[in-house]
Amino acid sequence: MRLLQYILFVFLTAGISNAQEIKVTGKVTDSQNLPLPGVSIVIKGSANGTQTDLDGNYTLLATIGDTLMFSYVGFETTEEKVTATSTIVDIKLIPASSQLEEIVVAAYGSSKASKSTSYAVSSNRPRRRGRKHRQRRMNKPSRVQVFSTGNALKVRGTNSISGTKQPLYVVDGVPVDSKDIAVIKAIDPAKISKVEVLKNKNETSIYGSKAQHGCILITTHSGNYKVQNDESYREIVENDFKRVKMAPLSTFSIDVDKASYSNIRRMINTGVKVPADAVKIEEMINYFNYQYEQPKNKHPFAIHTEYASTPWNAKTQLVKIGLKGKEIPQHEIPASNLVFLIDVSGSMSNSNKLPLLKKAFKLLVNQLREKDKVSIVVYAGAAGMVLKPTSGANKHEINQALQNLEAGGSTAGGEGIRLAYKIAKENFIKNGNNRVILATDGDFNVGISSDKDMKKLIEEKRKSDVFLTCLGFGMGNYKDSKLETLADTGNGNHAYIDTMQEAQRVLGKEFGGTLYTIAKDVKIQVEFNPGKVQAYRLIGYENRLLADEDFIDDTKDAGELGSGHTVTALYEVIPVGVKSKYVKEIADLKYTSSATNKEYGDELLTVKFRYKKPQEKKSIEMIHVLHTDTKTSTSKDFNFAASVAWFGMKMRGSKYIDNQNVKDIIALAETNKEKDNQGYKAEFIRLMNSYQGL
Repeated sequence: MRLLQYILFVFLTAGISNAQEIKVTGKVTDSQNLPLPGVSIVIKGSANGTQTDLDGNYTLLATIGDTLMFSYVGFETTEEKVTATSTIVDIKLIPASSQLEEIVVAAYGSSKASKSTSYAVSSNRPRRRGRKHRQRRMNKPSRVQVFSTGNALKVRGTNSISGTKQPLYVVDGVPVDSKDIAVIKAIDPAKISKVEVLKNKNETSIYGSKAQHGCILITTHSGNYKVQNDESYREIVENDFKRVKMAPLSTFSIDVDKASYSNIRRMINTGVKVPADAVKIEEMINYFNYQYEQPKNKHPFAIHTEYASTPWNAKTQLVKIGLKGKEIPQHEIPASNLVFLIDVSGSMSNSNKLPLLKKAFKLLVNQLREKDKVSIVVYAGAAGMVLKPTSGANKHEINQALQNLEAGGSTAGGEGIRLAYKIAKENFIKNGNNRVILATDGDFNVGISSDKDMKKLIEEKRKSDVFLTCLGFGMGNYKDSKLETLADTGNGNHAYIDTMQEAQRVLGKEFGGTLYTIAKDVKIQVEFNPGKVQAYRLIGYENRLLADEDFIDDTKDAGELGSGHTVTALYEVIPVGVKSKYVKEIADLKYTSSATNKEYGDELLTVKFRYKKPQEKKSIEMIHVLHTDTKTSTSKDFNFAASVAWFGMKMRGSKYIDNQNVKDIIALAETNKEKDNQGYKAEFIRLMNSYQGL
């Protein structure tokens, strides 16, 4: 009897242990031990899963006996069985082989019940026996798996999309250009009726040489899907070197926007060629946090300067000017009056637009306090309010209103902006944080829509003392130029959200900086000492340049600084006495004296700053002098910022870099990426490695 009881006990405990749920954590890296963000980890046979964060880390609840599938575009899928000791599972992914094996439409994380379907694609040709039949079976289209929880189209078993063996995509009978592959991968799986994978020469010959590495046929329910790729960027004309004796002053507005970097990251990760005008070097540099000390006086920001040799040009020097905004604890931020202005037009239906937007805004909602209030305005063919002003304590009500949003119709952006500002003004909180948060792909096509008209509208609304934040989503028709114009004109900032990780950064970790302004109309004016500097050029900020007289004109708009924000500007300077191909000779001036005041011989430059407090109209001035005798060894912040600028110039095809070697840029960044707790700098290095293959 005791033996029987013992046997039953063993079986029962074994059954319990087999069904035991444990928390699995780990890190996913590539062959160079760099973290891989956004890796899909799915429990095999289900739609349950997660993604790695920017450090490549993940956490997942799984049952002993489950198999975890790790998949990432351009890498082989790896499987790992969960055992009783699998509390930590680190995975190293290897690059994918060139063979086209299967296509997966996968997603997870939806609150709705998920469905999964697997089916094989085959032709309707009559069967034949023998060798030819066996050969056809060997070349038949591969198995296709569809997990319909609606997030993204992922291809498994092909080379990295930056490789040379990219299959041809055909959507509703129309071949897709390689530059538009990222747009196709963003199609909502719910719109897809059928996916076929063709590999043999007979089947792909109809599409010519472009299909030599296989062909993926996608059929949508509508049957007339059109690939839209008309993204627009404002033209950037790179800043030239200016002679100090002819132009001693350099004046510009600060820029805390970071949209360019995350947009470039999206392009590199999806194998899309980066347009030169999409590269805003100042936004790339300012994407990263630097170890600047906080202000210790009455001013809302501190100033930091240093200079050293330029890494890409041995004959020049690089000057860094850094600002650090005062960090305001979240509980000390005044009550917020927020109006979510959300684009629900038809162009927002893709998975990386409205579906991602809803999840992103929930991160913001979760941080609201009882004293904060939120209204939601939407626009498509017309504009309307879907949530009246609601306390931040009622998070469920706010989140439910977001969840109920659906996309469809045209885009009356101007009408939406008017209504949002009207509601913000009606609920204005004196000495509070009053802000409209616009979330869109920027594709306005009803009513006023040009950049010029939108700027005029925002200039009018700016007088209400309501600030503006612009959040860009999606690809294919993303209007960066329009959102940049709106944010710059509306006393605001602009971010591009390509993943939930970026949403967590913008609306989570940097909540205060994104949504609370501590100084507005911040301008910088640098005067160079002609006794030390022969010529200079500002790196980036081409769209933020100001006339010298604008510096003391308080009616001229400039950039805003948020809580805890850092702003960094770099100047490349040619010292006096150095011969440079970038400085051309000019004739002597007849009426202007070229004599140099030697009284300030140890000064390299003087930096002046002007700013206004958020609710005031009169500016305050600060002055900082950079002396040549204070030069010390450069900081890692200096060198890392230089590597980002260098890479930005490389992507833009700048004529001012002598050293074009990307490996040298990577080496500079690699040795100076300290204080990288969130993994953003490591990710930057991974992006540069990926860029080399484009």
